[in-house]
Amino acid sequence: MALNRTVVTFRGFPFAPIRLIRGCVCIRENNRDHVDRPLQLRENAMMTSTQFAFGLVALLSTVAVQAGEPAAPAPSSRPKRVLLIGQGPDGHPWNAHEYMAGQRILAACLKPVKNVQVMIVNANEPWSKGPELLDGADAAVVFVSQGGRWLQQDKRRLAAFRRLAKRGGGLVALHWGMGARDAKYIPAFRDLFGGIHGGPDRKYKVLTTTTEVVSPKHPIVRGVKPVKVREEFYYQLKLTKAGGKLTPLIRAPIDGEKHTVAFAWERPDGGRSFGFSGLHFHANWKHDAYRRLVTQAVLWTAGLDVPKAGLPLKYDPKDLSQPRPKPAGKK
Repeated sequence: MALNRTVVTFRGFPFAPIRLIRGCVCIRENNRDHVDRPLQLRENAMMTSTQFAFGLVALLSTVAVQAGEPAAPAPSSRPKRVLLIGQGPDGHPWNAHEYMAGQRILAACLKPVKNVQVMIVNANEPWSKGPELLDGADAAVVFVSQGGRWLQQDKRRLAAFRRLAKRGGGLVALHWGMGARDAKYIPAFRDLFGGIHGGPDRKYKVLTTTTEVVSPKHPIVRGVKPVKVREEFYYQLKLTKAGGKLTPLIRAPIDGEKHTVAFAWERPDGGRSFGFSGLHFHANWKHDAYRRLVTQAVLWTAGLDVPKAGLPLKYDPKDLSQPRPKPAGKK
């Protein structure tokens, strides 16, 4: 693909047309070309067409935002862009909190869906390109360490998530991605995702239990069955009371009581959010119920239909393979 003299038109932007010339964005205004900024995601042999298109839309959305206009909503004729946000190891033992490996499994589950484009990113700090990528996304899946804190470590990042929510984007948080040790991070995160495992009074427990589907008519849990699982569930989640419609989806018996561990939220802004407090152990992706729950949650939050019988899922057990790290000093 040659970048020179490429003309891009994008509905909703204050300038038209936009041209890409030698890796720069040029905005045609008053019969003059204005070079706005270098194109950060340059085309090269290592970049897939999906990554390039995703990055391009993110950059063009950023141009619109900087010009004082909201990013354009997703046209119905193009695929939904889903940003899968992970991180590197956070100090937990091997095969726990495997954020990037988990996102790769989720990407594989989403791959057969024709109207979805997926991009996996490692959001280790400073993740300076994050706001631009979020401005090009229709949905984001947060599977990181202390997501409540991570979300607010950069004001630009929080603002980008708020813009995504404002335009009706989907928001998904998994396990520690919906948590924070410090209670000060609770309000802003909960306002976006609908629930959080946060503060010094947060509850969690490793146990073997059998899950229960409590809202079987909800699209997210179509085809999802109860599963006996060894898991570290967060429970007594701090759920939103900000309006909209909050629906408990999965409950787990913990210490003699049934607690919500997965929920869906139809936000007052018209968008959708989902949270699941499981997935501490990477091996739990082997369960059809887990893969189906999370994959269908992504579709639902992105405003896509879930088949009545549930999404057909392909699964390769090799996807679960995680090489055990070598002891220090050995090669």
